[in-house]
Amino acid sequence: MQKIAVCVSGGGTNLQAIIDAVHSGKIHNTQIAVVISNKADAYALERANNAGIPKEYENRSAFGEAMVDALHKYNIDLVVLAGYLVIVPSEMIAAYPNKIINIHPSLIPAHCGMGYYGLKVHESVLACGNKITGATVHFVDEKADHGPIILQKAVEVKNGDTPEILQRRVMEQAEWNILPEAIDLIGAGKVSVQNGIAVVSR
Repeated sequence: MQKIAVCVSGGGTNLQAIIDAVHSGKIHNTQIAVVISNKADAYALERANNAGIPKEYENRSAFGEAMVDALHKYNIDLVVLAGYLVIVPSEMIAAYPNKIINIHPSLIPAHCGMGYYGLKVHESVLACGNKITGATVHFVDEKADHGPIILQKAVEVKNGDTPEILQRRVMEQAEWNILPEAIDLIGAGKVSVQNGIAVVSR
């Protein structure tokens, strides 16, 4: 059984997609062992509570060590950053190489890196006049929105889109689909990293 920790900062819509996918069987042989937030008032913690999932709140003091300790406490196999707006501490990356994944609401390497989060990503897409955007699941390394790409899904940008409308479409059509899929593939041993590139077998 693959044990995952889901790290969140806000509402937890991707967390809910993972919870639903585990319950429906879309994600196989996986348990959400703990939900961790850097914000004590994040609604995602309420989602965890409603689903009967243990939760932890980590503040910035001794942050790296506290995170690693929490992950070890729950015997975590995979860390899932699902709208986690904190740079992952180096201690955590060292302790979990190629065992931390992130979902980003664009087709990396476009519209990503420091400062690109939430609506800012979709504002950038619209400002550039992109016709296609999407979402990316990737392994986490020391750089923001960097690391081997596991899955990507394209989403059409439509005339009249606002950042809010586009954000919702990217979540519904891409994020909520490829994040559970990536978790399932990793749990099934179908993802490996070779020469810095994620290789996926289906």
